[in-house]
Amino acid sequence: MRYLCWPWWGLTSWSSSWCGPTFPWGGDVPFLPHILQLTYVQNTGAAFSIFSQHTWILTVVSLVVSVALAVLLLKKVFPHPLAMLTLSLVLAGAVGNLIDRAVFGYVTDMFQTLFIHFAVFNVADICVVCGGIGFCVYYLFFHGKGDGHGADSAEG
Repeated sequence: MRYLCWPWWGLTSWSSSWCGPTFPWGGDVPFLPHILQLTYVQNTGAAFSIFSQHTWILTVVSLVVSVALAVLLLKKVFPHPLAMLTLSLVLAGAVGNLIDRAVFGYVTDMFQTLFIHFAVFNVADICVVCGGIGFCVYYLFFHGKGDGHGADSAEG
């Protein structure tokens, strides 16, 4: 289970490296009509380009979060398969964005929704959001129920 993040991280790295040489900066390519288009953006900030002048802070935060997630996964703090999967997704996204920020000074964003005004995002962002939501679902509905953790396990 601990190696689940590597394929996702590979996908985040491939998509970022593929987008740059394939599309002109700021160029739009139709992907799913009326839903999604590919738009090449170099984002030095976080969502909606917040902290764009403080890329180094985002790099440090990504590093700290990545190390913490790796420790949680290696020590199997949350041994349930759903928890391991969702934390692996978050780790893959965090590492993907960390590497882009550390190497290039920006992350490559490429997905732009057409049906709603939203930030342009990338595969790493999808991993972080889906993994984060999935972990919240796990924690709210499954943690402590039959996995030896929480209040239920104290009664034996």
